[in-house]
Amino acid sequence: MSGSRVSQAKRIAVAAAYGGGSVGAVGALFYGLILGEALMARRTIPVATAPPPRSDGTYGLEYGGDGGEPIRLAVLGDSAAAGFGVALAHETVGAVIAAELAARLRRPVRLRVFAVVGAQSAGLPPQVEAALECGTDVAMICIGGNDVTGRVSISVAVRHLVNAVRELRAAGAEVVVGTCPDLGTIRPIQPPLRWLARRWSRQLAAAQTIAVVEAGGRTVSLGDLIGPTFYRDPERMFSYDRFHPSADGYAAAAEALLPSIVTALTEPEIAAEPLSSGEGVRTLTQAAVEAAENAGTEVVAASVAGHERGPAGRWAQLRRRVWRRTVPAQDVKPSTLEAA
Repeated sequence: MSGSRVSQAKRIAVAAAYGGGSVGAVGALFYGLILGEALMARRTIPVATAPPPRSDGTYGLEYGGDGGEPIRLAVLGDSAAAGFGVALAHETVGAVIAAELAARLRRPVRLRVFAVVGAQSAGLPPQVEAALECGTDVAMICIGGNDVTGRVSISVAVRHLVNAVRELRAAGAEVVVGTCPDLGTIRPIQPPLRWLARRWSRQLAAAQTIAVVEAGGRTVSLGDLIGPTFYRDPERMFSYDRFHPSADGYAAAAEALLPSIVTALTEPEIAAEPLSSGEGVRTLTQAAVEAAENAGTEVVAASVAGHERGPAGRWAQLRRRVWRRTVPAQDVKPSTLEAA
């Protein structure tokens, strides 16, 4: 990324996070074309006819020998967080993360999924309320795609997200946010709408990162859901509707999110793998811009010489990690089911 592009992206991210910008702000010259492309994409993406499979329950009871309470994992957000697009509960991102988390920490994990198909960021408050009523140790939030397709103002979408993070953090829960995915990888969306969707997605992802880290959470950029695989092999990584991830797609997202969830719950890290190149301390804005361009990048608050902020604002740590799953798919199942 050139210096000019970095500067431009910084301005966009800062303006969006602190009150400016809107998703889908295109010139009047292109409005008719973009509207036509959007309507065509909607016609080619099947409408949801059934809810995603229920994956709520307690995973890894075999690790509960110490008598401790299970780790309480809440999943909030939209259809991707809910696991729409797959037929079986063990294929959802929540189930994969719950099983892997139990295996790596050797503790049972109680999973509750509050995510709603079609949710925008404005739909987070009731999900947060439900999660807090049940008690939550760590919350994973994946949100943003519907804000982009709905042309919601970035500042509005981010405000709802940051309020959710603050409420969860105030209750003592750790928060990991999977930022807005890159909608430019979705094949039913054709150019030029695809190019604009990519730009809007990354703008929102950068703004989400800045706001979430300032609120005490950490983010993982889902981007094109962990590298170019989604673009190269859409038949395998997307479900039948070519819009939502397949079982392999959700596994890729889980592998990117898992290191940050483990790190949020433990100190020091457990079985951390060597970090790849590109890690290090940046200003939060710079980290947000880099993360939006590189799927699988975690951004978390950092300090330099004991100071959380420098001349350009808050410091942040970039980490690029993916942990390959260790629990076979056939073993991803709850030991006990939560009541509906």
